[in-house]
Amino acid sequence: MKPAEAQKRIAELREEVARHQRLYDRSRPEIADFEFDRLKRRLADLEREFPQFITDESPTQSIGDERAEGFARVKHRMAMMTLDNTYDEAELRDFHARLAKALETEDLAYTVEPKIDGVAVSLTYEQGRLTRAVTRGDGEEGDDVTANVRTIRGLPHELKGRLPPDVVEIRGEVFLTEEEFRRINQQQEEAGEEPYANPRNLAAGTLKQLDARLVAGRRLEIVLYGLGHCEPEVVDSQTGLQAQLQAWGLPVVEKFWAVRGIDAVWAAIRELDGLRRGFAYGTDGAVVKLDSFGQQRHKKIGFRGADASGQAEAARKLSPRWACAYKFAPDRAETRVRDIAIQVGRTGVLTPVAELAPVFLAGTTVKRATLHNADEIARKDVRVGDAVLIEKAGEIIPAVVAVLTDKRPADSRAYAFPKKCPVCHTAAVRAEGEVAWRCPNPDCPEKVRRRIAYFASKGCLDIDGLGEEIVDLLLKQGLIRTIPDLFRLKLEDLLPLKKSGEVWAGNLIAAIAARRNAELWRVINGLGLPQVGAAAAKELARTFRSLEALLVAGEDELIRVEGFGEKTAAAVHAWLSDESNRRLVRELIAAGLEPAAPAATGSVFAGKVFVLTGTLPMLSREQATAMIEAAGGKASGSVSRKTSYVLAGEEAGSKLDKARELGVPVIDEAEFRRMLGA
Repeated sequence: MKPAEAQKRIAELREEVARHQRLYDRSRPEIADFEFDRLKRRLADLEREFPQFITDESPTQSIGDERAEGFARVKHRMAMMTLDNTYDEAELRDFHARLAKALETEDLAYTVEPKIDGVAVSLTYEQGRLTRAVTRGDGEEGDDVTANVRTIRGLPHELKGRLPPDVVEIRGEVFLTEEEFRRINQQQEEAGEEPYANPRNLAAGTLKQLDARLVAGRRLEIVLYGLGHCEPEVVDSQTGLQAQLQAWGLPVVEKFWAVRGIDAVWAAIRELDGLRRGFAYGTDGAVVKLDSFGQQRHKKIGFRGADASGQAEAARKLSPRWACAYKFAPDRAETRVRDIAIQVGRTGVLTPVAELAPVFLAGTTVKRATLHNADEIARKDVRVGDAVLIEKAGEIIPAVVAVLTDKRPADSRAYAFPKKCPVCHTAAVRAEGEVAWRCPNPDCPEKVRRRIAYFASKGCLDIDGLGEEIVDLLLKQGLIRTIPDLFRLKLEDLLPLKKSGEVWAGNLIAAIAARRNAELWRVINGLGLPQVGAAAAKELARTFRSLEALLVAGEDELIRVEGFGEKTAAAVHAWLSDESNRRLVRELIAAGLEPAAPAATGSVFAGKVFVLTGTLPMLSREQATAMIEAAGGKASGSVSRKTSYVLAGEEAGSKLDKARELGVPVIDEAEFRRMLGA
């Protein structure tokens, strides 16, 4: 390639890589991580071949910027770097050869760890106590997410053992387990919403929530493996750090290899590849590090810096030369697109789904894969009949990652995204700045079906026995058309629907009747107000105390609700002002729905904040929380000086220690019940 051609191609690649880096930093990637890494590698290779075109502005000379609005910025005591990637055994051996040459020995000790597909964070412990949690950000400074990280169960807020360092930064990854990811996506599907793409994006989005109560409801987890600033120093190797992290009582990686020589490194990586799908977290590679901190600091090794002249000492450190990430190729399979279908969500979002020729991938047979939206179909040029590559994003959700255009059949046809809702045929609309097309018809049968199922679901009214299958049956028989119709059902309406249906019909009528006085927050959550989940619904219930009061709430009143900002207040006010929504609420009231208001100010736990820890003898965590809230109190995820009581059961953890340290009263279940008068 001639220099002029290289300069042009470098400019094109820089623009493309920078765009995908911005999308990744916002947790909205358009391409798989593996493809992004390859794209960045092509740019780096060209810049090495033509170093005269390297500039500090190139995306190869930065680590991205994951900082978000609404969070305080905190400077890391020691920069948080990224790792250079390797993709095959030859590159891994080249990495070893460079270190062996610099250190003048082939006999090098390494550690091999799983590369966790999560969100990098740095925890600061001062005098053994957790004082701050910060995201990687731009490497030099990140977002203060301490309140959110404190909600993570299993993360001690105080280090075990005697004489911890005065100050220590401990690095790790926040993640969601596959089980938790599936649970949240099941709720999304029940709500008629598009499922989240992968656990990493959802974990990143959750960690950047401004409401710590929402974060607590999503069960983030953390694993720790790295060291930043430490004063005084307490370990001199990575293996020593692993032992120290465990001694401090911190969660660490499930499997850890300490080996000598590159052959043993390669064997460990192959062993990890066979084990990683059984881990609680997603892994996309292996991290290889020189074990000795002294060797890591050797003057001939050091760091790759952002200074184009190569003077790393004068520039921001980007990546250590003593470590690398070996990236596993994602599990992929080739199949063919038989058709493209449109799903209509509860809010009217039209989501395209590829109907595939069945193919076995990562342990399951895949028949469908999400295409996300119209722009995604156009960008990838996905056509009916195309041969495509699919992979499980985060090894969970099937997604189309590439079209094999060289195998495109002559009779393939471009997909025209529908201009109308495929169910009710109302013209679809797309709001300015949004990628989603929506059906605006409030009476669209599919929207109605999903709204009713969502209203009855566990996170809302929790009507026993009223799942999607029964909702479909009632709709098909014409017994219901709207949510209020549920409360108008009679026993005689249901008897003909099933053989020996008397017991079933009686149970369902009783279950619906039992929820006429459900908690107000459950009803508000079931209405599906925009940007309102369970935590926000509880705040609305506490503030307005009835559906009638909520219906006439002004935007100025809504913005004063705890946790609400201008955008949320405006969106909720717009929903409440819509006549079809107002009619729905009025019909619910007329149908006999009388939701229970939160406990009044004079209630036994009014103004009290509880923190639950350990396993209670008789009550689940959810039951105890419901009892606290019914009595006017609040349940919090972390202990502070504002905590009124810690309700502790068996195997209570660091929260119990924190309560004793702060002098917060600790009660057991028996005392809790006595206080309630139960």
